[in-house]
Amino acid sequence: MSNLSARTGRDRQRYDNNFRLVSGCIPYRVVKDEEDSSVDFQNKLQVLMVSSPNRHDLVFPKGGWEDDETVLEAASREAMEEAGVKGILREDPLGVWEFRSKSSSVEPDCCLGGCKGYMFALEVTEELETWPEHENRERRWLNVKEALELCRYEWMQCALEEFLRVMAEDGRTKEETLAASSISNREEHQIGSSVLLCS
Repeated sequence: MSNLSARTGRDRQRYDNNFRLVSGCIPYRVVKDEEDSSVDFQNKLQVLMVSSPNRHDLVFPKGGWEDDETVLEAASREAMEEAGVKGILREDPLGVWEFRSKSSSVEPDCCLGGCKGYMFALEVTEELETWPEHENRERRWLNVKEALELCRYEWMQCALEEFLRVMAEDGRTKEETLAASSISNREEHQIGSSVLLCS
């Protein structure tokens, strides 16, 4: 049993121009395949989705951004409460999306159901065996294609597409850095060799 508990209620909820502010993340991991190095980066990525309470559809962890935390702290808290994961959160948001809350029909005080959601990428470093909402949620690692097909909300699909763009760009940057470093090392080695040969 988890000794942590999930926050409940809306007493500390942040609002902006009648929009409920929400923070969440796309938890991910990169699966290493030693046998097949030709597998492209997108197929090495897996994302973690969770079921909604009392439903079987899948979503990314997200929830209300409260007035005693930063947007990053809220995203990390939601990942731990809903999915039982901790990790390294990218500080730049993937984006901000406006959407209608599924609970707007039963919560008239929720600014007519309008929400503004900030989404981040979270590189998972730890999976907890138990977490605050483990009795109400199932978690599932999926490849990106599966996640796009199973994602319940269009705005979350857009966030996932932006996540892919950012990760691909980040992957290219890392490859370019490694290639430049390799070229630089070869040039230094060649210069060093020349000096050694000349002396």
